[in-house]
Amino acid sequence: MFDLSNYGLPLIFLVSLVVILAASEIGRWLGLRDSGRGGESVFTLEGAVLGLLALMIGFTFSMSLARFESRREAILIEANSIGTAALRARLLPAPHNTESLKLLNDYVQVRLDITRHVPSPAELSAAITRSNAIQEELWQQAKAVATTDNGMVPTGLFIQSLNEMIDDQSKRLTAVRNRVPNVVLLTLYCVAAVASAFAGYSSGLAKRPSRVPVYVMVVLVCAVILMIQDLDRPLSGFITYSQQPMIDTAASINSYAD
Repeated sequence: MFDLSNYGLPLIFLVSLVVILAASEIGRWLGLRDSGRGGESVFTLEGAVLGLLALMIGFTFSMSLARFESRREAILIEANSIGTAALRARLLPAPHNTESLKLLNDYVQVRLDITRHVPSPAELSAAITRSNAIQEELWQQAKAVATTDNGMVPTGLFIQSLNEMIDDQSKRLTAVRNRVPNVVLLTLYCVAAVASAFAGYSSGLAKRPSRVPVYVMVVLVCAVILMIQDLDRPLSGFITYSQQPMIDTAASINSYAD
């Protein structure tokens, strides 16, 4: 299926604007051709289609905003779990404490590095692989300490925090991958084109000389749908969520190592 996520937002906006404006012009041409033949029911249908478009925009915007908020919450939760693991790593005996802190610092940097630019699928996959490798190294550190003294309270707390940290990575990745279905966005564009055609048709039937109201409606609809897609793109686009919780966690871990 045609996937909108493979294309940039400016390109999507321009193409959708052209297509929906063309739909309105076709509708206007048909309306001018049919003017004088009645067509009072068309105005009722126009209102119904515009109402359907408004309903779909509201529904889709709610979906994308909920996903945006869940991603922002997920990064805060993961940053907190990494910070907790770092605090408990300081309680481990040497040299496991310093080694664990170094690994946790690398773990945070992987996340920060991937947010400095729009990553390719290969870069994102490499970052996940590196994170999993660091998790395994941290687990080996915990096993080494537990082998020495499995009754140590700090070791048990550190293992617990590692489990939570690994779980929180899975939750964050799930939130990042949870997108508004592509078919919903395509349907939204189709409904917008039909609504624009009805608006143009009604304008032609009424022989309104100005096209400005229809054009303004089309631009606004395209802009709102674009914003919905922007909210739904966690690693690209114009609307991004703050990485400050992870930045603060990295600064804290660096201060522990000093």
